[in-house]
Amino acid sequence: MYQYKYPHAALTTDSVVFGFDGRRLHILLIERGLEPFKGSWALPGGFMKIDETVEECAMRELKEETGVSNIYLEQFHVFSAVNRDPRERVVTVAFLALVRKSEFELIAGDDAARASWFLLDELPPLAFDHLEIVQLGRKRLAEIMRNKPIGFKLLDKTFSMNELQHLFEAVNATTYDRRNFARKMNSTGLLRSEGQSLKASHNRFPNLYSFDEDAFDADIASDSLAPNNPFNI
Repeated sequence: MYQYKYPHAALTTDSVVFGFDGRRLHILLIERGLEPFKGSWALPGGFMKIDETVEECAMRELKEETGVSNIYLEQFHVFSAVNRDPRERVVTVAFLALVRKSEFELIAGDDAARASWFLLDELPPLAFDHLEIVQLGRKRLAEIMRNKPIGFKLLDKTFSMNELQHLFEAVNATTYDRRNFARKMNSTGLLRSEGQSLKASHNRFPNLYSFDEDAFDADIASDSLAPNNPFNI
């Protein structure tokens, strides 16, 4: 059997898992139970097995280390600095993952001692080069959201206009005028009215909406979405 005579790198995946609480973005982290960086917080991830793809590896590691599965996952960058891992030459394929926090109970497992959500702007010191991965992941999330409606995967099935605005503000690190934002969103035709909330907010019962996937698919098919892209704000 042919043997490749040159040394080659190990391959890992790491996932930047975003969650949203209605006002602020969170990142899912695991506390490492093994060296190196035992006791430090890190992104969920690990070494790819010889018989799986990087996508399969990312999903398996998420399930094993946090209990999270069947979520939106998208590859966004490869990190290959020579000395990024003290164990050996390691290249990691990084993924964005988006979850509705209310749908998952975090269960740490495998080599993760704990799994927990942290505010994106209040992260603890991270192992390896994971802070760099998070920072690029946030930038990439903002770029992707300008072109397709993945942000709705962070919201509950029904949501208020305030929650939608807070999401855009958190992702883009900016603020929007409330009336102009609502006018822009309603003009897209991609929000379906779901009546009023049964829970009061500031002595008001806000209107609820859902994302109209059928309308979005129809716009894509007719190539008419670009002028009304709700993420291009």
